Amino acid sequence: MQWKEVQERFPNEWVVFEATKAYSREGQRYIEEMAVIDSFDDSTKALKRYGELHQEDPRREYCFFHTSRPEVVARERYVGMRGPR
Repeated sequence: MQWKEVQERFPNEWVVFEATKAYSREGQRYIEEMAVIDSFDDSTKALKRYGELHQEDPRREYCFFHTSRPEVVARERYVGMRGPR
């Protein structure tokens, strides 16, 4: 699904989804396509569900956003081992 379709199906809700097509540029993660897993009217519940999914499989790219946002762009996080200081 693309973000416009998600916004139409889940107006004014928090959606938890897996990014299925995304790219990175200049420290930002641009999500072009996604598979919605759950929707909530409360951000706390969305965060909890996101945490559960991420704990089950941290290699997958799960996110949650409110559908009022015009686009799904996230700040990229580096996850990995730190090198020597």
